Amino acid sequence: MSAYQTILVGTDGSQSSLAAVAKAAELAADSQAKLVIACAYYPMRGRDVARAQDQLGDEAYQVVGSAPAEDTLQTARDRALAHGAVDLQTLAVQGEPVPTLVQAAQDAAADLVVVGNRGLRSLAGRLLGSVPADVARRSGTDVLIVHTT
Repeated sequence: MSAYQTILVGTDGSQSSLAAVAKAAELAADSQAKLVIACAYYPMRGRDVARAQDQLGDEAYQVVGSAPAEDTLQTARDRALAHGAVDLQTLAVQGEPVPTLVQAAQDAAADLVVVGNRGLRSLAGRLLGSVPADVARRSGTDVLIVHTT
């Protein structure tokens, strides 16, 4: 098997997704691959952000305000650099996580997609689908689901 040339990793700012970013960065460093860090988002107005953060509590990391995922991507970029990534790009894309990641992987010609396993065993994940399982089903390339929880 040849080394991967382009690795795409999805992040939503959660600790689980940042662990996946770290693993993807290590893989990219080992194979001298380009790393693309993608974040799907929906922009919100200030008062909507505050209301959503109040209601979500510990899940508030998923709320993105007017700066589309910039803080999330900067944190992920810092994490990737700390784990050895050299050639990297960040990408904020408006939309749902699964189709956004699948499309971003196609656009970047990624030969590996990396996601964390958060949501695979939750009740919501079983009923509604989970990002890692859905990306694995829909992606046209290799998918690495990193044990992060």
